[in-house]
Amino acid sequence: MNGKFRGCLLGGAIGDSIGWKVEFLTYKEILRQGLKKISKLERNAEITDDTQLTLFTAEGLILACSSGTSALLDISYVVQKVYEAYRRWLYTQGYRVEIREEGWLCAVKQLHVQRAPGATCISALMSGRMGTIEEPINNSKGSGGIMRIAPVGLLFPKDLAFELGCKIAAITHGHPSGYYPAGTLAYIISALLEENDLSKVISEILSILQKHKGTEETIEAIEKAIKYSKRSGDDFSNITELGQGWTAEEALSIAVYCALKYQHNFKKAVLTAVIHDGDSDTTGAITGNILGVYHGVKCIPWSWRRVELTSIILRTSDYLEKLRKIFVADKPKLWYK
Repeated sequence: MNGKFRGCLLGGAIGDSIGWKVEFLTYKEILRQGLKKISKLERNAEITDDTQLTLFTAEGLILACSSGTSALLDISYVVQKVYEAYRRWLYTQGYRVEIREEGWLCAVKQLHVQRAPGATCISALMSGRMGTIEEPINNSKGSGGIMRIAPVGLLFPKDLAFELGCKIAAITHGHPSGYYPAGTLAYIISALLEENDLSKVISEILSILQKHKGTEETIEAIEKAIKYSKRSGDDFSNITELGQGWTAEEALSIAVYCALKYQHNFKKAVLTAVIHDGDSDTTGAITGNILGVYHGVKCIPWSWRRVELTSIILRTSDYLEKLRKIFVADKPKLWYK
């Protein structure tokens, strides 16, 4: 796959790390720091809950795979395994919760640290109840659902990735504009494993969204991103009109804008995605996910491949690639019994 799996997860972690440096700064404060300082990553640069939860999403999916292809065909089972993984993440954040002792990430000491975890994710997971689309756990459309969804797109074929992305985001975010953007991102990532036209993939998912109720905000956010990526004007002004990224549809909109406008320049796209007044680590992470899978790991500057947990991120990427080959490329009919 030409490093697409590694590019996606490592690219997301890098966007997360770059954005984390400026997440709680205003645009003017970011400019005062200077672009050179912001764009430099030290060795073992910190990642946030965005990357932590992305890894736990992957862990849940991989554990679902360990039960065989028949288990993977049970969507509710897959979602349950991811939910259990999120509860283990909650444990690493210092909360006293009962967890199923499986997986491997709880043993990674570097994950036992809080990096401004989202309040909605914490409260939803602390409730002890798994949210679903049919029975929403809240009415949140925060960006915590979309930021962690990339592994779903890497493992599953695009139509199933969309469905699962929505369901997995709904574990913690019950508003349609909280889970449909997550399904959209999962679809984009899955489609880009096979398709080399980003604009075409985004047009495809717009057509799919139009068939579902409650997708109006998500559709509008994507359409604005496409429109603004083609117009003149400085990026900050354009992004300001798209939002700040604290909600899922705004985060998706900013990432789509940056990915489309600078689709052949990973570094420029990610830096543009984080330089604004809002949720910089999430918009940076999503942009990194999209362009990382689009071009593969080769598009990421060597000087940026220095984030903490890089070895775990790369091993997870490689494992997901092997699983996709087994469950999709080699036995595609198993997905559609």
